[in-house]
Amino acid sequence: MSSTEDRIRQLVEENLEVDGQPIAQPINLDSNLSDAGVSSMDVVAFGKLVNEEFNANLSVEDCAKLPTLRALIDHLDA
Repeated sequence: MSSTEDRIRQLVEENLEVDGQPIAQPINLDSNLSDAGVSSMDVVAFGKLVNEEFNANLSVEDCAKLPTLRALIDHLDA
């Protein structure tokens, strides 16, 4: 099975865009998705994808409290 980081990277690559373009590669796991230009609606949709992929139960509030993709990965691995 792929690591959590690999799976998150794949979800980002396949599902998130900024102004209709894929997010720049390589993905900086220490950046905030909103600061990278991802809309708040897309962040919420991404949280739903994460819930499905990892069988997690992250709320919108949980997603807002996790400032970076690395924080999300750490949360999922905890």
